[in-house]
Amino acid sequence: MSALRTALGRVVALCGPHRVAVMIVFFVVFPWLMPYKALAINVLILGLFAVGFNIVFGYTGLLSFGHAAFFGLGAYGCGIAIARYGLPWPLALGAGVLLAGVGAVLIGGLSIRRRGIYFAMVTLALAQLVYYIFYQAEPITGGENGLRGVDVRTIALGPVALDFLAPTVKYYFVLVFVSLALWCLSRVLESPFGAVLEAIRENETRARACGFDVDGTKLAAFVLSGLFCGLAGGLKAMHLSIVPTEVLHYQTSGLVVIMALLGGMGTFFGPFVGAAVFLLIEDQVSLVTAQWQLVAGSLFMVFVLFFPNGIWGSLLQWVGRAP
Repeated sequence: MSALRTALGRVVALCGPHRVAVMIVFFVVFPWLMPYKALAINVLILGLFAVGFNIVFGYTGLLSFGHAAFFGLGAYGCGIAIARYGLPWPLALGAGVLLAGVGAVLIGGLSIRRRGIYFAMVTLALAQLVYYIFYQAEPITGGENGLRGVDVRTIALGPVALDFLAPTVKYYFVLVFVSLALWCLSRVLESPFGAVLEAIRENETRARACGFDVDGTKLAAFVLSGLFCGLAGGLKAMHLSIVPTEVLHYQTSGLVVIMALLGGMGTFFGPFVGAAVFLLIEDQVSLVTAQWQLVAGSLFMVFVLFFPNGIWGSLLQWVGRAP
């Protein structure tokens, strides 16, 4: 066991400086390790959603219960641009990310001066406000029936047209955007800004005393988080060809909290581990029983009580590295 721990520690240490490249290589073969490719696509998209949430929760120490707003704004922004205005997918995806970013500025500006449970409740209330606005705007959003007609059949790359309905093509298309997002996140975390985020997480009072603009940094982290979540939402809309109202519901905010905690908050790869484990439980256990939530909930409680660093965080801790 000691030899295995040492070997894993060396592997993790070698992968650290090249974590983005290692993750990309892993995700290249990932769809062949899953039961089917549609599940692998969902892991990528929800993993990216959890990565965005992890910027605020894991790296800055702010527990938000309103991140469904950014995921949903990205999905609706992209979906409306395609279904209602016929924009090409690059502009539509950019519109979704932009709308999520604007939403993050507004919600973050109203909530970052609150702390603890008050911050969480304000984000939850504002996110539910966004949900009901889109729920009532039926002529534009489709209301309770969701937005339909987000029809992307081909991806034009110069003279080449890729079949977006093919699961393999769709997976690697999503992987390109996930890889770019992870590269950007890695650069942010390695910058002085990333160090300030962790300083705020560890001791906000001391960070403020050191002269850092704590409120401005938290707002910047909140907006960056919203952009990542909006990108995930836009990819979700293109993947499903519809935008259900559930993407804005508070249950979606709860889902991303579970995935981040299950994988390991404050870790680079943890959100994808949490997304993969949760979706695999939902997919495989639901074949045996309709009460798959009991299994997922029990596993979640075990990790919260006994492995608070999550699956990936606990593994890193076991091999001798801080999560």
